[in-house]
Parts: sequence; C-alpha cells; structure tokens
Amino acid sequence: MASSNLRDELNCSICLNIYNEPVTIPCGHHFCQQCIESVLDAQKGHGVFTCPECRAEFPERPALQSSRKLRNIAEQFLLTPVEEETGIFCTYCIHSAIPAVKTCLHCEASLCVNHMRVHSKSEEHVLMEPTSSLGYRKCSIHKKVLEYYCSEHAVCICVSCCLAGEHRGHEVMLLADGVKQKKEKLRNVLGNLNPQMEFTEKEMQFLQDHKRKIQDKAAKETESATAIFKDIRDQLETLEKQVLSKIIKEQEQVLFKVSELIQQLEIRRDKLTKKIGHIEELCNMDDPLTVLCDEENGDSVDINAGFYMFHSAEVLKKDLFSETFFTGLSGIVTELNKKIYGQEATGMLLDINTAGEYMSVSVDKKFATWSDSTRGYPQTPQRFENNQVLSSFSFNSGRHYWDVEGPISRGWGIGVAYPSITRMGHQSKFGYNSKSWSLCGVNNSYTVRHDSGRIRLPHYPSCDRIRVSLDYEEGRLSFYELSNPIKRLHTFKATFTEPLHAAFWVGRADGSVWIKC
Repeated sequence: MASSNLRDELNCSICLNIYNEPVTIPCGHHFCQQCIESVLDAQKGHGVFTCPECRAEFPERPALQSSRKLRNIAEQFLLTPVEEETGIFCTYCIHSAIPAVKTCLHCEASLCVNHMRVHSKSEEHVLMEPTSSLGYRKCSIHKKVLEYYCSEHAVCICVSCCLAGEHRGHEVMLLADGVKQKKEKLRNVLGNLNPQMEFTEKEMQFLQDHKRKIQDKAAKETESATAIFKDIRDQLETLEKQVLSKIIKEQEQVLFKVSELIQQLEIRRDKLTKKIGHIEELCNMDDPLTVLCDEENGDSVDINAGFYMFHSAEVLKKDLFSETFFTGLSGIVTELNKKIYGQEATGMLLDINTAGEYMSVSVDKKFATWSDSTRGYPQTPQRFENNQVLSSFSFNSGRHYWDVEGPISRGWGIGVAYPSITRMGHQSKFGYNSKSWSLCGVNNSYTVRHDSGRIRLPHYPSCDRIRVSLDYEEGRLSFYELSNPIKRLHTFKATFTEPLHAAFWVGRADGSVWIKC
C-alpha cells in the first residue's frame, strides 16, 4: 500500500506517468519539464500563464526550477523490482503486508516466500501466480477446484463433476493435458494466420505505396494544371493587349486619312460658299454690263466630287478583331497541346519496309491506301503479310500525340505496336495479339482491340480526324475524335515493355489513312 501511495505522489498530473526531469513553478507544484513547457507554449497567446494544478495565474511565463531530490526519488522508484508491486499479500503474515509469491487454490490463501517453504506439497494443493480472484477457479456446483477438462463440452470441471456429475462418462483429461491440446490447436491456427497476416501486411504496404503514388501524381498534376492555367491567362492577357493595340493602331490610321478628307472637304466647302455668294450677288445686280463682264461664266459645279470622296474614305476592316484574335488563339491552343500531350510526333513517317504488298504508300510517307495490285516491294523480314504498316519512328518514353485522318465510311485502323510483333498470319493483325493495341473504323462504327479482346464503342463517328495520345511511363494510350466538342473514344491501360511504333491498317475498297501531324 505504501508503495502504491508513493507512486501516486510521483506521478506528473499532466502525463500521469512517473516524473521525467521534474521541475517546479513558483506556486510549488511539480511537473515533467517537457510537459509543463508544452502547456506554457500553448498559453503563450492568451496573455496570462496558469498552473495546470491549482490554476494560479502569472503575468509572465514562470521560471522553471529543477527539482534534483524529486528526480532522484523518481529514478530510485523506477529501479524498484516490479515483483513487489503485485498488490497481493501473504494471508498468514498478519502483522505486516508481505507480498505473496503464490496462491494455493486448495487452501484459498496467498503465500509469501517463508510460508511457501512450510506449505503442503500434496497434489491437491494447486499453486498458481498470486491472485485475489479465486471464485472462477472453482466449480460453481461442487465448490471444488477445477482440475479437469471435458473435451466433449469444452469446459473445465472438478473431480465431482467427473465421478458423479453431469460429465460422468465423458472424455476428460487433466487441465495440463487440455492446455497442451488447446495450445497445439492454437499453434496450427497461428500457422494459418501468420501467412494471412504477412499477405495482409503486403497488401497494406502495396496500397499505402499506391496511395502515396496517387497523392504524388495528383500533386504533380495539380502543379502542372495550375502552371498551364496561369500561362493561358498570361497569354490571353498578352493577346488582349495585341488585339486592342491593333484596333487602336488601325483606328488611328483610318482616322488620319478621314481627317485629311475632312480638311479637303472643308476647303472645298469654303470655295463653294464663296462661289455661291458671288453668283447670288451677280444674280441680284441690275447693271447688265457688270453681270456680263464678270469672269464667272456660270458653268456648273461638279456636285459629285464630294460623293466620290465620301465613298473613298477609309473604314475599319471587318475582320480586324477576328483575324488577330483567332490567329493568336490558335497559337495558344498549339502551345497548350504541346504542354498537355508532350511534343508532337517528330519523324512520324510510314516505314515502307514494313508495308504489306497491297498497301500503297505516298512519296512523302504520310498517306497510305489500299491497292488493287501488289506494289512489288522487296521481301524483308519486317514486311507484314496483311495490309498494314508501322511508323519509322518509335517511342520508349515521354508523352506524345499524333493526328490521323481516315474516311468515316471506309475501313481503317490506327494504334501502336511493339517491333517484335509477328509479321505473318492472322495473329499479326493489329489488336489480335498481346503486342499491339488498335482502334478500327469500319461501317460507320468504332472498335478497339488488344490481345484478341474486342470492344465495340457506343460512339457514332462524326468526323474524319482522330488523335492518338500516348503516355509511355503512365502506360496510357487514348483515342480522341476531334469533333466539336472533342470526344474521348477509349483509353488502354498497360505496362509497356518495348519501344512503341505507331501502327496503321487500311481495308479494301479505298480504305486509307493520312498522318496529319
């Protein structure tokens, strides 16, 4: 009891543990140094500091005084053997509280070391670790020690239960044997649970790693998107200044010319005013000689001259805004495409050495179509038996995109393929094996294929141009229809293990593909 009371006195009221580096504050209460410093740090913004124990207030942060004696007492207490702190004391030591080392179920008494020496060694005296709860160790019916285990009902029983009670004739065993069997079963269960635990931990680790990757990816995408939108705003502001500047400049030029015409008309108006006034004066004269001798011959004035001058005046161009705006906007979109999809597919040309015999390739190696007759290509190991062809350029990293045109109503196919794809037979067709991915346009519908898997897409073709977007590291291949608005047709997800070539296929009856990048 004394030990328990001492422990209470050595507990910090903040962390409720034995003092660690105890200090005292001016009101006299003790705390762990780290505990009280955390409390005072939290009170810093309140304008007043208070003691967590007695609520004494201090206008300034109280000084902490180290308590060396209390620290020594706490350290000494921590070194005290824990065996003495069981809380169970010897039943027979009535003059002092001596800790018990064993409890006898038969005697229902706890024993210290000295009383253990003189205690009966009989088998009916069952010794166990010190305890004050003996009720559950005895049979509730016969009030005798539970010494046996009934495997039939999986319960602990006393000797009377075995001989005359409800468990008579059952398969019973000593508690030690029952414990041995139970532990064996538990070990078997443990043997099954441990692999499950390992698998669960691996799954958790995988998901934790995946979670971090998602968060990192999202952070990068957020940073990239923020940068792109900022760049778009900056470019739009620049474009706005350019458009407004051009309008103002055009306005100044036109107004200058109009001002010149106005000046000319003002001069003409003044001349006409003088002439009209002089003629009116002559018309009002009575002296015939004056009228007839005047140099004004009365010829008619060119009244259309002002009309022609008016219609020759400069006006603002109707497409002044749209021309500058859409040209600048097109440039922004082009730059945006490069940032989102990566660099355009430079060197995106058809490799004629891979083209099938019935496939005609244009001189610039950008256009391929079906041919009714063989093209007489030399036989090479790279040449396909079917009417398909690969690009001469391959990708093994980064983000890329390229645009392809294929007639809506005719047969064509596009995608990517490994250079190790087979060149002969049905399995060499793009999308019919594990080494190629394709989108086909046939009979006004879209179909995607990979490794013999086939999906007919719900989209109805609405334009001829398709964009292929490749993100090699992310293992993402996407197809977009460049209609208005743009539609994403399908995205393949894969882990790419070889360089990828752009792949093209044309069907019979004028099927064709045209690289537009």
